[in-house]
Amino acid sequence: MKIKLLVTLCAVAGMALVGSAWAQNISKTVTTNAIKIEDAYTRATVPGQQVAGGFMKIENKGAADQLVSASSPVAGEVQLHEMAMEGNVMKMRQVKNIAVPAGGAIELKPGGLHLMFINIKAPLAAGETVPVKLKFAKAGDVEVKMPVNAMGAGVMKH
Repeated sequence: MKIKLLVTLCAVAGMALVGSAWAQNISKTVTTNAIKIEDAYTRATVPGQQVAGGFMKIENKGAADQLVSASSPVAGEVQLHEMAMEGNVMKMRQVKNIAVPAGGAIELKPGGLHLMFINIKAPLAAGETVPVKLKFAKAGDVEVKMPVNAMGAGVMKH
């Protein structure tokens, strides 16, 4: 009887560990239809900070598509942005969409294309996750749980 109980408890604990690992993996990779989202993240913010960036790799195994919008309950608005050099000045601007080539990939990263969370409702704390809905012209809506990394994680070096 004691051995049966011990085996059952070990099996339950093992399933809990596997489930936990599986849940953590979901936030790192999301696949739907032809679109695969990997390594999505944002960074922690300080009280009063109104904006934050969102970064990820988008792979497309289907026909050419476009990321046309994004939304999240943590921000009043989520815009698609690009940073680019104009002469000797780095400028950031909103873009209408982000092309995702057929059979290719695009990386949203610091210093390039990215999501911009605007009018953040509460500080983003390291260790939390931010739900984000990405809308693609062809693939439709893709839900992503974006981990919040510590401040300074992934910051561009000059």
